[in-house]
Amino acid sequence: MCEQMPIFGGYAGGLEETTIVDVATTLNAFVMTQATWHLDGPIHVRWGITTAREPLAVAGHCAMAIEANTGLLLGNQYYTLAGPCTEMCLLETAAQAITDTASGREILSGVASAKGVATDYTTGMEARMMAEAARAVAGMETGKVNQILDQLVALYEKNYKTAPKGKPFDQCYDVVNLAPTEEYLQVYDQAVRVLSGLGLDYWK
Repeated sequence: MCEQMPIFGGYAGGLEETTIVDVATTLNAFVMTQATWHLDGPIHVRWGITTAREPLAVAGHCAMAIEANTGLLLGNQYYTLAGPCTEMCLLETAAQAITDTASGREILSGVASAKGVATDYTTGMEARMMAEAARAVAGMETGKVNQILDQLVALYEKNYKTAPKGKPFDQCYDVVNLAPTEEYLQVYDQAVRVLSGLGLDYWK
């Protein structure tokens, strides 16, 4: 596996420029490392996440371009702003899983909740959302996916400055049985209701 993460708003520039950099560095990573698959992760220079509107657009356009012209295996990694046991974290995760699936990525890698910098702030429930959201849009027409994404990202992007850190693993799971707490299951169900309301019928 080879990896690179272009930074939107950094030296790469804006949306179009960062997408070009992402495509070029993805291809170059294969050449330099002779890897069998590539892990991407466009990230926002201000927020340090992959789930903001701009990194999602970069990741989507990059994957579609490479998938249309090569047989390379592509993945993407997940850095959410909010932490475990929060609706925002699950909605961020869903947005990226939807983007990755609709743009043809074969591998989803996550989730590094709370920006991936807080110790023990990641659980299997985020990975479950990643998988179920991906299945929910598999085969969906791109125009409809974009409509859903536009509404979905709008739900959480207004909360960037106050994003909840969430709870550490031992407060989200029974650490003996490795089962999520009832609280987290309820949070998950609420996120599912939001996604279902946006037009995803996987859970219905």
